[in-house]
Amino acid sequence: MNKYEQISNVIRDRIKEGVYSMDEVIPDELTLSKEFECSRMTIKRALDILVMEGLLYRKRGHGTFIVRSAVKNNLVNVVDRETVGLTRLLRHKQITSKVLTFEVMFPTEDVARHLSIDQNTPVYHIVRLRIVDQEPYVIERTYMATNLIKGITEEVLHSSIYQYITETLGLTIAGSHRRIKADKPNKLDQEYLECAVDDPILEVEHVVYLDTGEPFEYSFARHRYDKFVISTVNIKR
Repeated sequence: MNKYEQISNVIRDRIKEGVYSMDEVIPDELTLSKEFECSRMTIKRALDILVMEGLLYRKRGHGTFIVRSAVKNNLVNVVDRETVGLTRLLRHKQITSKVLTFEVMFPTEDVARHLSIDQNTPVYHIVRLRIVDQEPYVIERTYMATNLIKGITEEVLHSSIYQYITETLGLTIAGSHRRIKADKPNKLDQEYLECAVDDPILEVEHVVYLDTGEPFEYSFARHRYDKFVISTVNIKR
């Protein structure tokens, strides 16, 4: 195992054990390089792993912080190394979108914290029903900072937002942290997902990152129980 992988394992354990405060910046690269007796580049590579896993995020000019939702022990967390949109994931199927809400607003404290912005930075608030082969599939509620993801229009919302981000804006999506939980259907679910009052809903909470480490999306995808499957692959290093 490489030195930077060993260091990332130590820091990961410290995060999970509460050694670092979630309210404060973690030690900087210089401090960590002295502690682990290695170069700052080695520390950067170690932290990059944890950023890609969704345990840490970088706030330009302020330092590196812990993603709060990543360390909640009472919920199932799924971390993917590849983040793709629904259009690419189900590219062989017919996918359409019904836009239920599209507005620009100032974020709540919780949304601002997940996007690493202040509450004076406007965000897109988007609610879409995604329809796959003419069947209701998922309701997505999405928040994106307008200073990072510019120029979203209703035309973009009827196609692929991720394709717009990567191809039109030229940005690179690096990874995401996902938290999955079961829930009861709300009125929106019952109306648009055509589910019964007692049908379970699977909600996936996402924080998605650019390759700069900046979170650009905070979203909730609510799936019908009969339309959602989780598959994971564990690879030993």
